[in-house]
Amino acid sequence: MEDMTGPVAREITERLNAALSPTLLDVINDSAHHHGHAGHDGSGESHFTVVIESAAFAGQSRLQRQRLVLAALGDLPGQRVHALAIKARAPGE
Repeated sequence: MEDMTGPVAREITERLNAALSPTLLDVINDSAHHHGHAGHDGSGESHFTVVIESAAFAGQSRLQRQRLVLAALGDLPGQRVHALAIKARAPGE
């Protein structure tokens, strides 16, 4: 995981660790790339990419994996996170 973590990135990390026990997790803050675009709220934590590997994704479709991630994040997407790219895989993929 990157060192540049604010409170939203830390909460994303905590929620995903608790719900999905990932073997790999990288929460990347893409907000600086979206300065001045819709959804950029000035907080510096509005756009993220999550790269996650978890045994929970084995046998799951891409859509099912995204739903698991979104369920783990609860109200963060749409509230404090404007955009979230999810790259989810099972170990060995």
